[in-house]
Amino acid sequence: MEEKELQKLTQIINDFKNKSNKDLMMAMDFLNSEFETTKEKIITLSTYLDKVEKSYNAILKEHNSRNGGQ
Repeated sequence: MEEKELQKLTQIINDFKNKSNKDLMMAMDFLNSEFETTKEKIITLSTYLDKVEKSYNAILKEHNSRNGGQ
């Protein structure tokens, strides 16, 4: 998104009650896209974090078993 478009979007978000329906649709499209993109990233990162935790716990368990549970 270009700087000019970003400024316009910021103005729409800050003063949406006084903007046209066209402006509102533009802002809603952008925000919906950002929401979906962010949601996908959070889900992906959550899945990755779960895998990292499971791997860490498995290795920790093995390490502890080799060292008498210490």
